[in-house]
Amino acid sequence: MVTGVTGYIGGRLVPKLLSKGYEVRVLSRDAGRLEGRDWIEEVEVVEGDVLEPASLNGVMNGVDIAYYLIHSMSGNSDADFHERDMQAARNFGKAAKQNGVERIIYLGGLGNQEDDLSEHLSSRQKTGEVLRESVVAVTEFRAAIVVGSGSKSFEMIRYLTERVPIMISPKWVYSKVQPIAIRNVLQYLVLAIEKPETKDQIIEIGGSSIITYADMMKVYAEIKGLKRLLIPVPFLSPALSSHWVHWMTPVPASLARPLIEGLKNDVLVQNDKATQLFPEIEPISYKKAVELALARLDTDEVETTWNDALISSKGDEQPVILETKEGLIIERRIRKLDVPQNQVFDVFTSLGGEKGWLTFEWAWKLRGILDRLVGGVGFRRGRRHPEKLRIGDALDFWRVEALKPGEILRLRAEMKVPGRAWLEFQVSTEESSGKTKLVQTAYFAPKGLFGLLYWYALYPIHLFVFSSMIDSIAREAEVKAGK
Repeated sequence: MVTGVTGYIGGRLVPKLLSKGYEVRVLSRDAGRLEGRDWIEEVEVVEGDVLEPASLNGVMNGVDIAYYLIHSMSGNSDADFHERDMQAARNFGKAAKQNGVERIIYLGGLGNQEDDLSEHLSSRQKTGEVLRESVVAVTEFRAAIVVGSGSKSFEMIRYLTERVPIMISPKWVYSKVQPIAIRNVLQYLVLAIEKPETKDQIIEIGGSSIITYADMMKVYAEIKGLKRLLIPVPFLSPALSSHWVHWMTPVPASLARPLIEGLKNDVLVQNDKATQLFPEIEPISYKKAVELALARLDTDEVETTWNDALISSKGDEQPVILETKEGLIIERRIRKLDVPQNQVFDVFTSLGGEKGWLTFEWAWKLRGILDRLVGGVGFRRGRRHPEKLRIGDALDFWRVEALKPGEILRLRAEMKVPGRAWLEFQVSTEESSGKTKLVQTAYFAPKGLFGLLYWYALYPIHLFVFSSMIDSIAREAEVKAGK
C-alpha cells in the first residue's frame, strides 16, 4: 500500500511498483482527487485519513508492505504541525500492526541530530522513531533535496536562478548538501521490497555530488546558458528569505520557510550503508539530475508536481444570468457554437499557465499580485502540462476539482477570498439544433457581510472579464474548427 499518492514522491512510486508486477493499494483522504491518473484502473483505492484512526480500520488488511510518504510542511505560523506528524505516524503504525503488515518503508530527511536541526527536519526524523514504536519492521530512508521536474526544492532553485540575475545570498546558501535525483530515490524505494536485510535500518541516501546551494544555482545557470551573480550577505533571516522566495517563485512563504530553515544545516550522507545494501544503484550527479529534470519539463512529461453543474436547457437564454441559490451566488454565461463539442472542451481545458486566460491578462496578473501580498498562492504556479489536466492539478491560483472528459471542468479558487469560489465550464450538444452549448459559471459562497461586499464590488469587473473570456473561448474554438 502506498500513502501520499497525491504528492510528488507517492504519485511517481505507484507506476514503478505496478511495472514490477506488484499488487498495489493506495490510501487517499479523497479518492476523487486520483481521477485522471494513468494508473488508476490498475490499483485498489481505499479512503482514509491518518489523523482519524477509525478511518484506518481494515485499510491495510492483507497488505505486506506499506509505504509511509506523509509529512506536514509548515512554518512557525502553525505550531501544531509537529504534533500532527507524530499523531499521524502513531495512528498509521498502530493500524499496520493490527493488520499484520510486515514492513513499513518510510522516506524521511537527512541531518545530524547533534546539529540543532530545524523543526521540520527534526519532525521528519522523529516520525521514523514513532513508526518504529509500532513494533512493525521499518526501513527508513533519509534524503536531502530531491531533484526532479516538479519537486518543491528543484522548482525553488529553478525559478530563483532564472528570474534573479543578481542574487543577495544569505549564509544558508553556502551550506553543504548532497542532492539526489528522483529516479535514484524511486530505485531505493522499490528495491527495498526485495531486500529483507533493510528491515529496521536507517539508510542515508544521496547523489554523487556534495555541493552548496549556491553551487546548485550556478550549475543550473550553466546548463541553461545564464550568467548569474551571487553576492554573499550576513543578513536575511529564514523569514525574510521565505518572503523573497514567495515573490520570486511559485513556492509560497508557508512552504518555503521550513525548507529554508532546514538549509542552515549541512545535510550529507554520513556512511556507506546505502552502497552496501544497494550496490546495483549508481547515484547520479546533481548536474545530470538537473539535465534529466529539464528534459522532462521541455517535453511536458511531468508526472507529478508538488505542487487537484448547474446548467439550463432552455432556449433563448440571457447572455448573463445572476442568481442566488442555496447560499451560492451564481453568475452564468452561455454561448452556442457551430463547433464540435470536443474542440470547445480542448480550448477551455488548455487555459492558464503559459497560454494565459485569453483576455485581460493584466487583470489576472494583478489579482495574483494582490493575493501574494496577503500571503496567498498568487498567480505563478502555472500548470503541470500545457494541454492535459487531471483532478487535483494546480492551475495558476485555481485547483482542478472536477473533470469529465469532453464535458466539464470545474476549478476551485485557492487565492485568499472571503468565502469559497469556483469557476466551471460545461459543454454539451443540443439535440434540437445540433449546436454546441458552452456554459461558463462562476460560483461564490460568501462568508459574512464582507464576503457579499467583496462579490458585488467585483461584479462590474466580472461583467467585462468573464464575458470577454467566454467570447474568447468561442472565437478560439471557431478558429481551430476553420469557421
